Amino acid sequence: MNPEFSHILEDRAKMVDISHKEDSVRIARAVGSIRLKSSTIRKIREGTVEKGNVLLTARIAAILAVKNTYHLIPMCHPIPVDDVDVEFEIGDERISTSVTVKSVGKTGVEMEALVGVSIALLTIWDMVKSSEKDEEGGYPCTSIDGIQIEFKVKENAEHKA
Repeated sequence: MNPEFSHILEDRAKMVDISHKEDSVRIARAVGSIRLKSSTIRKIREGTVEKGNVLLTARIAAILAVKNTYHLIPMCHPIPVDDVDVEFEIGDERISTSVTVKSVGKTGVEMEALVGVSIALLTIWDMVKSSEKDEEGGYPCTSIDGIQIEFKVKENAEHKA
């Protein structure tokens, strides 16, 4: 190990202890979008993408990603996922998505919502990449952006029945 960087690799990584926290209703919504060629958007609308139903597959991928966030991000706690809502808005050259996650527990659901949006958008890209490639095999028109938390809520669990 390079001694110059040894301070970076010190054993300081640990999960935050949340055992003392009370359960609360936790809700977070993340949003993001993918820019695609208008011809690709047309194929998605018409249901003619070779790999199948793009938005249905992206919705299932987002839900699966939300439920498995703690496997992907080392310091995330495994949480009970009580509800996941995935929505899409199709524009002329962009698909926007939102993922709303709800849980009753001791920690927030922001990372789960962000992972859900990210995986939904990556799934869309994967399903349409053959339509998005240029002659050199690149993706000059395709980009994912704007991934962020739109809102988060923490409410006392006793007030929700």
